[in-house]
Amino acid sequence: QVHLVESRGGLVQAGGSLRISCAASGIILSFNAVAWYRQVPGKQRELVAGISSGYSTKYADSVKGRFGISRDNAKNTVYLQMNNLKPEDTGIYYCNAGNSYGLGYWGQGTQVTVSS
Repeated sequence: QVHLVESRGGLVQAGGSLRISCAASGIILSFNAVAWYRQVPGKQRELVAGISSGYSTKYADSVKGRFGISRDNAKNTVYLQMNNLKPEDTGIYYCNAGNSYGLGYWGQGTQVTVSS
């Protein structure tokens, strides 16, 4: 059985930083495409950052230069480092792992709130 467990998000002031993690069991993240998605009320879930099995990464334009996605194969965990956070980064962040971004398995989500 596959489980993706996101770490607790939190409340951060604008300009601050936060790192969230996605720990996996039942699936080897290094063999899959792993991504962080963000959802806000009334909007579609959007890809924020992704990392392929080959370590190539992709980012939403809105977070380029501020967010970094990384993977620790030994811990079977993917991280999202978020710097210079903005109020518009507020949302529920979901971890996703599968053959392609948006497919496969999802975590339960973690709330990130950025105050102005």
